[in-house]
Amino acid sequence: MKILVLRYSSIGDIVLTTPVFRCIYNQIPNVEIHFATKVQFQSILEFNPFISGHHFLGSSLSVHVNSLKSERFDFVIDLHNNLRTKIIKLQLGVKSVSFDKLNFSKYLLVNFKINRLPAIHIVDRYLATAKSLGVINDDRGLDYHLPPQFDWETVKAKLPNHKPFTVLVLGANLITKKLTLNKIEELLNHLDGEVVLLGGQNEVAEAQVINSQSFSKVTLINLVGQCSLHESAAVISLASRVITNDTGLMHIAAAFKKPTYVFWGNTVPAFGMEPYLTWHKNLEVGGLSCRPCSKIGFSTCPKGHFKCMNNQEVEGIPSRVRE
Repeated sequence: MKILVLRYSSIGDIVLTTPVFRCIYNQIPNVEIHFATKVQFQSILEFNPFISGHHFLGSSLSVHVNSLKSERFDFVIDLHNNLRTKIIKLQLGVKSVSFDKLNFSKYLLVNFKINRLPAIHIVDRYLATAKSLGVINDDRGLDYHLPPQFDWETVKAKLPNHKPFTVLVLGANLITKKLTLNKIEELLNHLDGEVVLLGGQNEVAEAQVINSQSFSKVTLINLVGQCSLHESAAVISLASRVITNDTGLMHIAAAFKKPTYVFWGNTVPAFGMEPYLTWHKNLEVGGLSCRPCSKIGFSTCPKGHFKCMNNQEVEGIPSRVRE
């Protein structure tokens, strides 16, 4: 049986699909699994041993569809379920099943604060698409596979020598999902020990401001903007714990079973995307009638006060990693 799995974005959402590949591969004899995503996300599952073929969408959907047609798939699992994937499934003309995005329930929660969402993690909803194939959850959690020849020595050379350390993730794809600079500084004044900063190019300036300051009990190692996704994942795999916003590295931390502390801003765990099958603590500001204000996020707080992050209590995180 030849199966195509569709999921075109983004980092965290793609990492959340990994149990689907593993469970299908291990539970269906002689199966061949292919994966389709956008070209900018090709590295995320590039080394996943359960995937036989990768197909990347560039600027042309028609070229992408023709490439998929040539593979003659038997079955399509659509874990994105948008207009693009509907077109792809129509063009392929084979049996398919689609992930239920629960958009109406999310709309009710965001706009009217009526929670009709099932208390089911998105991973379990992803896996439900393969139920008709006899596939069940193996309860092994998420996967993240580094390149076989990964340069561990270069990464380790940047990290504390034989000391437990905390990873602090600065990034998120939108501002209303990010802890504010003032709160990050408050957090670092609360913490004790070695802290490694991770983030992308958008956080470089912020990280420089943080790194220029002195924190009495913290030694900072600033790797923001200096690591590839695989290198960031490797750093997380060596960490003792991870402190993060609701972002892709949060799910990579879950793949490595790291204790994780998550600051939730405009989004909420009720959306079903909190860290999966790893110990975690959700840090939220209660009593805000405006949360959640979006299922994705905004560039600025719609209310102007940004209390969901400005009022976070950093004392909810133990100051020091246990030796």
